[in-house]
Amino acid sequence: MELRQLRYFAAVARERNFCRAAESLHIAQPPLSRQVQQLEDELGVQLIDRSERPIRLTEAGRFFYEQTLQLLGRLEQTCAATRRIGTSNRERFVIGCVASTLYGGTPDLARRMRRRWPDLDIEFREMMSVQQLAALKEGRIDLGFGRVRFNDPAVVRIVLRKERLVAALPAGHPEASGTGPLALEKLAAETLILYPSEPRPSFADEVLSLLADRNVRPRAIQEVRELQTAMGLVAADVGVALVPASAQRLRTFDVGYRHVDDPRAVSPIIMSYRANDHSGRIEEIKQLVREMYDDRPDWLQLSENTLLPPA
Repeated sequence: MELRQLRYFAAVARERNFCRAAESLHIAQPPLSRQVQQLEDELGVQLIDRSERPIRLTEAGRFFYEQTLQLLGRLEQTCAATRRIGTSNRERFVIGCVASTLYGGTPDLARRMRRRWPDLDIEFREMMSVQQLAALKEGRIDLGFGRVRFNDPAVVRIVLRKERLVAALPAGHPEASGTGPLALEKLAAETLILYPSEPRPSFADEVLSLLADRNVRPRAIQEVRELQTAMGLVAADVGVALVPASAQRLRTFDVGYRHVDDPRAVSPIIMSYRANDHSGRIEEIKQLVREMYDDRPDWLQLSENTLLPPA
């Protein structure tokens, strides 16, 4: 089995089309087909069902594709780390995070990590929760902070805390200056601004599920890609949004905030890492999280969290 065959198979599995896969690899289609066929012959199983268009992976093919991505990702990570060691002698640690966690504890944790490991290069990459899953398995990030629950045996996920959701309202909105929790039913008369529009599932689906449980159907829905865009549209009186409480730090002069009257209106902060990570650094990061919570920083109290520190 050759590394080339794994890369060829991954391209076909990704594109679901031999022609497009060949174009992406800058090779002709016949040798691509031969290499994939040789891979199947060596394994003794069919990886790709060619009887349909677009082609689809067999059950064995789906498993092999997942493992192939991990192998290729790990290889890329190993090559990159080798180059870094040879040129700078500094290790890089990449953290993927949804944008809203940057208004909470992620920056605080990063500062503590830099104090603990002054020779460690810490890099942030903004990505949605579902994107973090693939990035971890492919070795493109080392740690993820997201908000959407999903299960995958290759990734360990720990709910660090549950953050209250608040209704973000235009400053001149009649409910913006009210006191006490806002009834979710009042959102039925509003245009609801949801984010992110893609990829799904996402925080947007968590909000829709919460409203559906209360049988609340907003007058209209507008989807945008980013939290910052959603808050800007709220300020422009386009509609209202449900956002994590820590997002109140993003805009204060032209947006009002109200708690909502449903105790289920919370969003988890979920830390994700590879199940086969044996570096020891993850356990130390968990300890840093515990210490961070113990210090009760201002952002933590603003978010009105239910704390669930990692065991």
